[in-house]
Amino acid sequence: MRICVVGCGAIGSLFAAHLAALGDAEVWVFDVSQTQVRAINEHGLQCPGVKAGTHRIRARADGAQIPPCELGIVATKSLHTDAALAATAAAFEDATVCSVQNGVGNEEIIARYVPRVIRGTTIVAGHVPAPGAVQLDAPGGTWIGPFEPRPARMGEVRRLAGLLNRAGLPTTALLDARGAQWTKLIFNSATSPVAALTGLTMGQLGEMAGARDLIGRLAGEGCAVARALGITLDDDPLAMIEEAVTHAHGHRPSMLQDVLARRPTEIGVLNGAIVRRGTEAGVPILLNQAVTTLVNGLEQSWE
Repeated sequence: MRICVVGCGAIGSLFAAHLAALGDAEVWVFDVSQTQVRAINEHGLQCPGVKAGTHRIRARADGAQIPPCELGIVATKSLHTDAALAATAAAFEDATVCSVQNGVGNEEIIARYVPRVIRGTTIVAGHVPAPGAVQLDAPGGTWIGPFEPRPARMGEVRRLAGLLNRAGLPTTALLDARGAQWTKLIFNSATSPVAALTGLTMGQLGEMAGARDLIGRLAGEGCAVARALGITLDDDPLAMIEEAVTHAHGHRPSMLQDVLARRPTEIGVLNGAIVRRGTEAGVPILLNQAVTTLVNGLEQSWE
């Protein structure tokens, strides 16, 4: 089976390395970073703790060089989804493509380019210490299901889940993955902007009473929006936050990593998405609006 992972940052690299370790999957990756692509092609993908640790993966910065694939996994930053799918669409003409990205709205973009789409979310966390390497920071589950407007067949959803489970990435196939997606959205939108604005890790946020209170209130707004939209969460975001504070003490959420590198953040598909959906549903979202404005202002200050 030929699989292409679109986006070889931390999450994409973790998925690619685990799948390549299976031995019966031909794994390709697409990434616009020539440095990352060169490192993977020359030395493999270094992923400590995943079998041999180095996996031969075919990496390309030109999507036209990727052959037709049966499955795709999109792991780019949300603001790059459109460009990445435009570059790789030819490889997915008859493929099923799954998003494991942060936030909401990515599947709608993917559906413009591919015939069948899987809605997905993951709480696996990691970072890229050097080109061609990835470090797992926090293990976690992945949940996938058909994307309603352009759904993958349920058999395809289960097939991908089976591959990921065999690869060591616990994955659940669902008929409706919206609850899982919104649970992760609320978790991320409560913790990531606070980390990005303070520079604190997950554990350090947990040790600061004011930060914990703000995180709880942000999560409360997100839960209220989900209820108004008729979405049933599949877990308690506050319990997930407590677990992350305890077991991923030194983890820097991706938005904090972006701020430290002065890269555009995903605030628009996280808190910004809650603001948009909350406004449409008539739910007060003052705190999510405030942190969205603050992070947007921080990004503008770099210009």
